[in-house]
Amino acid sequence: MVYAFLLSLLAGLSTAIGGTLPLFQKKVSSTFLCFSLGLSAGVMVYVSFMEIMSESIHMLSNMFNEKIAGLIALACFFLGMFFIALIDKVIPENENPHEFGNEFSLQKMGLFSALVIAIHNFPEGLATFLTAYEDPAQGISIAIAIALHNIPEGITVAAPIYHATGKKKKAFLMSLFSGLAEPLGALIGFMLLKTFFTTDVLSYIYAAVAGIMVYLSFDEILPTAETYGKHHIVIWGVLLGMFIMGVSLALL
Repeated sequence: MVYAFLLSLLAGLSTAIGGTLPLFQKKVSSTFLCFSLGLSAGVMVYVSFMEIMSESIHMLSNMFNEKIAGLIALACFFLGMFFIALIDKVIPENENPHEFGNEFSLQKMGLFSALVIAIHNFPEGLATFLTAYEDPAQGISIAIAIALHNIPEGITVAAPIYHATGKKKKAFLMSLFSGLAEPLGALIGFMLLKTFFTTDVLSYIYAAVAGIMVYLSFDEILPTAETYGKHHIVIWGVLLGMFIMGVSLALL
């Protein structure tokens, strides 16, 4: 159990590794920010459709036929979008609620990203723990693959917060927080697995988280990146983010 927990912890801490990358710059450049935001959007959109929604439908297919499972996942996907849109509406903006590229918008984006990545990492920690507990060798492979795709997720959290506040410690700690959800998921998920944290609950949460991540990408991240006038830098970031996630998921 200690070995399985340590693997989950190491996989989660790789998010903090990604969170340190933007902090090596003495001054955050608009080019780096545009690329980081594009990378973030690519990571979040790709993983939402190719991993999270797919996993949700797969789990729901054990309870319903394939068509019904797809419809339920779709409903949860849009409920997740509605939920984050509602929160976005309730949180007070500064003078112009649609003014992208300002410090408040970037900081809010980073905090939202930390929250949804933490939710996403929670069941990943459980998966790593259970796999390593049953098969230590397979657990190492899973932990390495998850660690690889957690690194760009750390950039997703840290880059906008650092650019908005200039505070390296805050940016790092938020990326660390989102990564620590993984070992937390290993502990809590294992304890609650036979009571509340069942497969059907996970399947609904997965689809809702996918909706939240896609909404953030299109409503916050990409519009903010575009305001800095480096369209092609953003696009290359998106493509690289998708490529990195594709490779890491293939290793899984």
